[in-house]
Amino acid sequence: MSRKITASLFISLDGVVEAPDQWHFPYFNDEMGAAVGASMSGTEVLLFGRRTYESFAGAWPGREAAGGEDAGFAKQLGDMRKIVFSRGRPDLSWRNSEQARGDVAEVAAALKSEPGGDISLSGSVSVVRQLLAAGLLDELHLLVHPVAVRKGMRLFDEGEPSIPLKLLSSRTFTTGVLNLVYGPDTAPPTGGYEEAVTQLGE
Repeated sequence: MSRKITASLFISLDGVVEAPDQWHFPYFNDEMGAAVGASMSGTEVLLFGRRTYESFAGAWPGREAAGGEDAGFAKQLGDMRKIVFSRGRPDLSWRNSEQARGDVAEVAAALKSEPGGDISLSGSVSVVRQLLAAGLLDELHLLVHPVAVRKGMRLFDEGEPSIPLKLLSSRTFTTGVLNLVYGPDTAPPTGGYEEAVTQLGE
């Protein structure tokens, strides 16, 4: 059985995934914390784009050292193997970090074929897009916030072909956040206007 690759993102109602620190925190509660923790369950390897890695590396080692409420989670992140995709030479001072040798599809396919625990991403939109396009992402966890941010990068960019997904699970938090889990749809529905009209007439 191959390793599973899971990506988790905070996303607004209008599809924005950029700078969640500016709109996410009013909706954070215990339900969301549990969902984030569950999405990391069984993870041994973290994949990052450079910007997301630098953001995590700039925050979590300090939180671990501070010994606060989130120090345990910070240690868990620090102990995991971390692979960073970057064209430059990122500062890999956070322990257990390394730069990817190869492109996203090559590295991800190789990791999936190796024994071990699962592989996760948090953020790193460019990496998520490439995994989706290559058909290598097993689960896409979207925490949909009930706010239209109206500016910033969206998760899905313009391109071809379309990427069919199927809903694996859904849950509504008390804050109005939707916890949606999608997987690849290998047999997407078909049909057109004529079929829809037929359904309406039944």
